[in-house]
Amino acid sequence: MTTKESNSNSSVSVFHDFHPSPYGGGNQFMTALTAEFERRGLRVEKNKVSDNTAACLFNSFNFDFNKLLQIGNNYPIRMIHRVDGPVDKYRGDNRGVDKEIWELNKNIADTTIFQSKYSLNAHKSLGMEFANPCVISNAVDPSIFYSSGTTVNCGQSRKIKLISSSWSDNLNKGAHVYKWLEDNLDWDKYEYTFVGRSPIKFNKITMIAPMNSVSLSDLLREHDIYITASMHDPCSNALIEALACGLPAIVANSGGHPELIGRAGYTYDDKFEIPDLIEELVSQYVIRQKNIEIQSLFEVGNHYMNVLGF
Repeated sequence: MTTKESNSNSSVSVFHDFHPSPYGGGNQFMTALTAEFERRGLRVEKNKVSDNTAACLFNSFNFDFNKLLQIGNNYPIRMIHRVDGPVDKYRGDNRGVDKEIWELNKNIADTTIFQSKYSLNAHKSLGMEFANPCVISNAVDPSIFYSSGTTVNCGQSRKIKLISSSWSDNLNKGAHVYKWLEDNLDWDKYEYTFVGRSPIKFNKITMIAPMNSVSLSDLLREHDIYITASMHDPCSNALIEALACGLPAIVANSGGHPELIGRAGYTYDDKFEIPDLIEELVSQYVIRQKNIEIQSLFEVGNHYMNVLGF
C-alpha cells in the first residue's frame, strides 16, 4: 500500500545506527520515519532481516557495512539507499566517505533516495551516478515540532528573539558567522540563543547545551527568527524543525537550504547581508511566516512507502 495503512504482516528492515535524542539531524529523521512506518502497521526490524522482510532501507553510511552486504547478497528483497552529502564536502575533509557510499550503492542498491535536488546534483558533479535516484525531503515528528498557531507582533514592543542550533561543532556549521553577528548586531534590539555545540564560545549569544526534541521545540516556539549559517547541508533537519515550529528563517545560500526555505525567509551569500535581512524579515514577518511550506511526515512517509514497494 502506498498512502494508507500497511498490511500488519509486512516488515521493513532499517539499517541505521540509532541514538536517543539529542543527536544529529539524520538520526532524528530516521527515528521519526520508523515511527511513521510503525503507525501505518509496518513491522520495523532495526539492523536485521527476517523471512517476512519485504524491503530494506539503509541510511547513508551509518551502519555495519559488512552485515548489510551479507544481507544484500543473500536475501531477495528490495534494497533502498538513503544517501547523505556529499559528506566530505560538508565535513570539510577528504576521507573518501562519499566514494565508500557510492561503491556500496553500486553493489546492492535498487533505488537511491536523495534528500534534496542539491545533493543529487552535487554527487553528479563528482561523477557519481547512483541506482534509480529520486528526491524525498526530510520531515519532522508533528507531535513534537509544530507551530503555536499564533503570529507575534515581531519587533513592536520588545527585542527580536533570534535562534540557531547545531549538534555538531564542525566549523562548516557556521559558528564563525554567529560570532560575527555577536560582534555586529544591535543588542538593544535583539536577543540571540544558540543551542548545541560550537567550536567558538559566545559572550552575548546565550549558549545552551544540546537538548531533547521536546525541549528544543518548546524553545523554538519562544523565538521569532531562525538563522542557519551551515554550509553544504543537503537537507537540514534543524531548519525543518524551526520552520515546523513557525519560525521564518535567514539561511546561507548553500546546500539544500534554498529548497527548504522557499518564500518563508531569505537566503544570503555573505554574512554582511544578515543584519539588513533580519530588518527586512521583521518588516515582512507575517507574510513570510504564512509562506512556510514544508512536507509533512505523512507526505514523506507516503513517498518512502511507494519507493519501498508497499
